[in-house]
Amino acid sequence: MASVVELNVYPVKGCAALPVSEAVLTDAGIAHDRTFMVVDARGVLRSQRTDPRLSVVHAGIDAEGRTLALRAEGVGDLRVDVDTESPRVGVEMFGTPYRAIDQGDAVATWLTEALGVPSRLVRVPPEHRRVTPGVVPGTAAFADAGALLVVSRSSLDGLNARIGDGGPLPMTRFRPNIVVDGWTEPHREDDVRRMLVGNAELAFAKQAGRCVVTTVDQLRGVKTGPEPLRTLATYRRGASGGVLFGAQYSVVRPGKLAIGDPVEVTEWAAEG
Repeated sequence: MASVVELNVYPVKGCAALPVSEAVLTDAGIAHDRTFMVVDARGVLRSQRTDPRLSVVHAGIDAEGRTLALRAEGVGDLRVDVDTESPRVGVEMFGTPYRAIDQGDAVATWLTEALGVPSRLVRVPPEHRRVTPGVVPGTAAFADAGALLVVSRSSLDGLNARIGDGGPLPMTRFRPNIVVDGWTEPHREDDVRRMLVGNAELAFAKQAGRCVVTTVDQLRGVKTGPEPLRTLATYRRGASGGVLFGAQYSVVRPGKLAIGDPVEVTEWAAEG
């Protein structure tokens, strides 16, 4: 039977993964996942697409979401109390406006030094209710397209078998929340429609389109070349022309999940 072999939370969108052994799953995904994001002086999202050094900024958060800890080589550590009450400010993510809470000048100064460009940190407000589209719609904080990104090890193995120079690539390139092992065929995550994990239930939303972030070495914070996009373009083209890898899922029933939990598929996509 397939099972969960990795769990990752990304408290600050675009920053380094925080691996965990167990997690609380809310309507909007793993608790605290992408509840913060880095913006420029105009309130526009900074992402690894243009600021790959985000990947070497490490963020941790306590279970209640009250204290955020940041770490990056060369700038030391910073701990800040999370602000959920200050006046809301306008921010923009991929051309869509949202409301957020600025986390203050101290963390802005720290991020500006860590990234080398003027930056501020914002958080989703408690009233944030963002609906994400898909076969089964869901909700999310500041994640790109949905509550959860699920990738199977067999999908990565299949990709790496096709990559020549420039591979093999680690799973970190794809920044998944849940990694599943035990499916022998690649891309089975595309075919699931409903599954039980721990005491939670997930539903398929859509295949995940991939961008230049997958070309960023997550340990060094630098872009490395055309892989995996070059190889994915040879066999994983989507209808709109982009490339696909992994799948987005919505949370149907919140709960708890942990590494080692079995993945029970209760509904597969209809064949033919």
